[in-house]
Amino acid sequence: MRFRSETVRVGVDRAPHRSLFKALGLTDEDLARPLIGIANSWSECVPGHIHLRRLAEAVKAGVRSAGGTPIEFNTIAICDGIAMGHPGMKASLPSRELIADSVELMAEAYQFDALVFLCSCDKIVPGMLMAAFRLDLPSIFVTGGPMLPGHFKGRRVGFNHIYEAVSAYKAGKLSLEELKKLEDSVCPGAGSCSGMYTANTMQCLVEALGLTLPYGATIPAVDAERVRLAKQAGARVMELLKEELTPRKIVDEKSFENAITVDMALGGSTNTVLHLVAVAHEAGVRLPLEKFDEVSRRTPHLCDMNPAGPHFLVDLHRAGGIPALMAELSNLIHGECLTVTGRTVAENIREAKVKDREVIRPISSPIHPEGGIAILKGNLAPEGAVAKQSAIKPEVLKFEGEAQVYDGEEEALKALTSRREELKSKVLVIRYEGPRGGPGMREMLAITAAVRGFGLETSLALITDGRFSGATAGPCIGHISPEAASGGPIAVLRDGDLVKIDVPGRRLEVELSSREIEERLRSWSPLPPKVKHGYLARYARSVSSASQGAILT
Repeated sequence: MRFRSETVRVGVDRAPHRSLFKALGLTDEDLARPLIGIANSWSECVPGHIHLRRLAEAVKAGVRSAGGTPIEFNTIAICDGIAMGHPGMKASLPSRELIADSVELMAEAYQFDALVFLCSCDKIVPGMLMAAFRLDLPSIFVTGGPMLPGHFKGRRVGFNHIYEAVSAYKAGKLSLEELKKLEDSVCPGAGSCSGMYTANTMQCLVEALGLTLPYGATIPAVDAERVRLAKQAGARVMELLKEELTPRKIVDEKSFENAITVDMALGGSTNTVLHLVAVAHEAGVRLPLEKFDEVSRRTPHLCDMNPAGPHFLVDLHRAGGIPALMAELSNLIHGECLTVTGRTVAENIREAKVKDREVIRPISSPIHPEGGIAILKGNLAPEGAVAKQSAIKPEVLKFEGEAQVYDGEEEALKALTSRREELKSKVLVIRYEGPRGGPGMREMLAITAAVRGFGLETSLALITDGRFSGATAGPCIGHISPEAASGGPIAVLRDGDLVKIDVPGRRLEVELSSREIEERLRSWSPLPPKVKHGYLARYARSVSSASQGAILT
């Protein structure tokens, strides 16, 4: 077969190109083999990535053992936890597009024959997925794996607990010394934060899509098992190249349904809706929001995972990982879907067994009869909104309250901290935080954690055109579309308007007539852009609605 990389390494006319490759230390023997790009998001900025250098070496060893020449390059990576709660969070979602674009450009410039995507964390995994489908070269994913949980006062803790502890300290429920001890122990080392937050949810969904080797999502970051898997993946990508098996040949609409089914059973992050829609767009698969609700209604919630539940990713791995969960869901899974192993999903999970029924519940005895995510619509969200229903207590799945409106997260957090008793029974509306208005659709873990830290998770509700972190629990409705900056109805809400949230009924309404909303919108004008220069300003001008995955148009 003719290899794509021959364009840059074969023939007299390519002597200049080979000379530059040789300046990198490559030999004639190296340049006689296929060139395999290793897209690595390693950096010193992100705990989920700090160990990826070692995994990259294992991947490269696997590639070489199977007859390829690996060439590693890097992408940017933003830690959402470090970016959270300040203007830096505006950069997180927009980084997804830069990651996809940068991998695309590197693959085109160097004419790589195949790709190994070595990634972890919130925007990096979906960004690389977008690139994989856009390029459609033989590809395999090696994700970084989860962090182990921390320990504090004899119990295991996750990243959400430190945010909640800040509010507990401010409320006088925790001493400064205790806060410091939790700070020192909650994140014990490398890996994506230990619960079913966005990072780990996305890693699980990459495996459910069929783009990693089995168990690739849940092996703890610090385990040698992950190094061995990385080596196997490096060798396997060479087989994918020979078989001419690419992401678009592996993944189809049914594969995306499998991923959504797994997401619902896990009670995963609401951010997966945003990312899967964007990834499906690159794959040429139509994935409307209604599909998530359709799958959620037929899929039971089987795994009670942190932040809402007691279990962590290490528990899920020891219980049998994603293969065992998919085996439990086999009647709801499209077993005929292909995977990067060259086998079908059904063949991959045939021998998988659930080893802990507390972690992966029987489908006959679920935690909740429906999946973790609900899509709400109504006169406040004509295009849709997203709720993590598995993390909402039953008594507040339906909630009515007067709107208390804030044009941004900081304003709302300040009010909650200083006036929390006054805000009980209210619906806090946080707007101008969408993809365009933010810009960047910031996650808002600081305020949702404050609600829990103050013990208000059944006393008030939050709704926003922005996003909530995968570590969020409670009556929090995000992704309201159209957003305020685009003239959605949320833009004309006023203090005192009665807002009705009905998660079981999938409705988000304000007690206003359509005529009243239209009249308010006619006299409405958007706030001035918050960012006027640079990448974020360009992003704001071209980003689509959250209901369309916040893709660039």
